[in-house]
Amino acid sequence: MAANRIRPAIVTAPKPKPASAGWRSLILRILLKTILYFVIGSVIWVTVLKFVPVWVTPLMIARKMEAISEGRSSKIYSDWTPMGEMSKEAPLSVVASEDQLFPAHWGFDFKSMGNAFKHNLRGKKIRGASTISQQVAKNVFLWQGRSYIRKGLEAYFTVLIEIIWGKERILEVYLNVAETGNMTFGYGAAAQRFFYKPASSLTRNEAARIAAVLPSPLRFSVKNPSSYVQRRTAQIARQMRMLGRDYVLGL
Repeated sequence: MAANRIRPAIVTAPKPKPASAGWRSLILRILLKTILYFVIGSVIWVTVLKFVPVWVTPLMIARKMEAISEGRSSKIYSDWTPMGEMSKEAPLSVVASEDQLFPAHWGFDFKSMGNAFKHNLRGKKIRGASTISQQVAKNVFLWQGRSYIRKGLEAYFTVLIEIIWGKERILEVYLNVAETGNMTFGYGAAAQRFFYKPASSLTRNEAARIAAVLPSPLRFSVKNPSSYVQRRTAQIARQMRMLGRDYVLGL
């Protein structure tokens, strides 16, 4: 009987992976690491600014660069003032004029966003629906302009500050970084420049007048109010009276 012959095993060499697959894997790893580092860095950044005054914002830098390029005075007027040292009319005025649901929502007013979307679809003047939280996220952490990337980042930072900062800190930062006039930011600087007094002494009408120019602080003036600003000031003052001074306390 013939001996069984042992056939040598046939070893098949592994097919080399396409070079494109290696590049895709490398790009994916870099992308995931970038996202991870961004999330960690942004959380640290937001946490630090919960306790440290926001002395400068991207908008302040942009306004300064614009003034330098145009040969104008580039001095920035900003005076960080803790909310506890401001008149109680100051926080009430921005809530009454900008975001009356601020104490209740979690950073987004979806009803107003829906109404603004329908309004804009009709081809009328573009209407925004940003909450105070969204405006703070934009002013403190992002550049100006309109793009899907910026809006996505705005939503991300809005969620972060709502979770990490809380309402009182968000409102305090807004009162200090909102553009209130030419090269002027915050209620503290506006009170000194336009009313020659500290923010702690602002009256209801004075706080309401500052709030009245917030949508277009370079177009309208606190110091020399137009008829529109005067009407808007009266409307905001009425809203403040209806809400009551205690509306924003205990946030």
